[in-house]
Amino acid sequence: MAENIKNASYDTLVIGAGIAGGEAALNLANNGYKVLLLEKDLSIGGKMILLSKVFPTLDCAACITTPKVSEIARHPGITIITGSEVEKIEKKPGNDFEAFVKKNPRYVIEADCTACQLCEQACPVVVRDEYQYNLVGRKAAFIPFTIASPRVAAIDIENCTLCGACEKVCPTKCIDFTQETEYYRISVKTVIVATGFKLFDPLKIPRFSYGESKNVITSMEMERQLAPTRPYNTILRPGDGKVPDKLAYVLCTGSRDITIGNPICSQICCMYSIKQAQLLMGALPMADVTIYYINIRSFGKGFEEFYEQAKGMGVNFIKGKIGKITEKENGNLILRYEDINENKVKEAEHDMVILSVGTLSNPDNASLFEDKALALDQFNFVSQPDPLASPAETNIKGVFVAGTASGPMDIPDSILSAGAASSAAMSYLISTK
Repeated sequence: MAENIKNASYDTLVIGAGIAGGEAALNLANNGYKVLLLEKDLSIGGKMILLSKVFPTLDCAACITTPKVSEIARHPGITIITGSEVEKIEKKPGNDFEAFVKKNPRYVIEADCTACQLCEQACPVVVRDEYQYNLVGRKAAFIPFTIASPRVAAIDIENCTLCGACEKVCPTKCIDFTQETEYYRISVKTVIVATGFKLFDPLKIPRFSYGESKNVITSMEMERQLAPTRPYNTILRPGDGKVPDKLAYVLCTGSRDITIGNPICSQICCMYSIKQAQLLMGALPMADVTIYYINIRSFGKGFEEFYEQAKGMGVNFIKGKIGKITEKENGNLILRYEDINENKVKEAEHDMVILSVGTLSNPDNASLFEDKALALDQFNFVSQPDPLASPAETNIKGVFVAGTASGPMDIPDSILSAGAASSAAMSYLISTK
C-alpha cells in the first residue's frame, strides 16, 4: 500500500463538511489559506441539507444550505474529498500534523458524471434509501439525493449484482468497477474537528416500541416527510399509507435520561418538535397534534414566541412522561403516560407517534489522534479547556473544535462556533509562521 499513497499539503484540515465544517473551511479559504475538507458521506452539507425548515423563522433549510454548499464546492482554496475517513493523525516535530486519509471508491469517475440518472433508471436492484431514513427505496446505482453536492452517481457495491446495466446506458462511460480504495498522507499546520453528532437510537428504549410498531417513527423520519425533497407528496404513516389524523410527539427521547446514559439536554428537540408541529398544522389542517414534554426549554432568541405561536395554532402541550407505547390491531397507538400537572396516570390513543430523539457525541473523535488523544468531556464530546475565553481550543495545540462536536447546539450556534474555530486557526497559523 505504501507505494500507492498520495501526498499533499494544506494549511488546514477540516474534518466534517456539515454546516460548521463548511463554514470554517470557507472562512479560512476566503482569507487565503489552503483547506482540505473531508466528509465521510457522499455529499457535503451534513444534516442541515436534509432538513425541511429551520426554527424559529421557518426559513427553508435547503434554500440556506444549497448556496453555501455551492460556494464551498466552487472555492479554489478548498479541496473536498467525500466518502473519506481519517485513519489517524500524528503530531510531527514543530507545529505540523500528518493525517492519513482513506477514500472509499465510488465506482464512478466523478469528473465525467453528468448526473443524468440513466444508470439509476437501468439498475434492477432496489434497497432502502438511507438518505430518506429508510422510508422508501433507492437503486444500487444512485445519486444520494436531489440537492447532493457533488451531484454525482455512486455504486452501492455491497448490493450491486454486477449485472452491467448501468455501464451499458452511461453516456460518458464513467462507471468504473476497477476503482480501489485510495490512501493519502496529508501534511497540515492545523486541524479543525467538525465531526458533528449522532442521533439517539430509540431501539435502546424498548417500551417506546420503535421498530416493532410501524407507526412509531423518529423526528428525522418526519423531517424527511416535511422536506421539499420528501419521499411522498403528503404526510403518510408508514404502516398502511394512511394520512394521520392524530399525531403525538414524545420529547426527550434519549435526552435527560440517566437510565440510557445521556443525562443532558440536547437543546434542539423542543424547538424542532414545535417547528414540525407547526408545519404539520399547515400540511394537515384537520389533524390534532399533541406534544408530551417534561419541560419546554425555549431559551433562544424568538424561541418563546415560537412556542406561544404553536399553542395559538392549536398544538396541544401535555406535561407528562411516557411510560409505554403499545400498538392496536388497526395500527393506532396507545400512549400510557403520567400527567404531571394532575398527578395521574392516563392513556391516550394516537394514530402516529414521533419520537423526538436527542443528540449524542460522535464516537469517532476518540480515535482521531494517535500519539496524543483528543480529550473528551464526561459525555464524550470534545472537551473545551476554556469554553468562555477560547471555546474552539482543545487539549492539543493547533487542533480546534467546531459545531456539535463540542456539545449539543442549534444551527446559529454551530455557525458561530465555526467562526470561532476558523478565527482561532488563523491566529495559530499566523503565530507559527
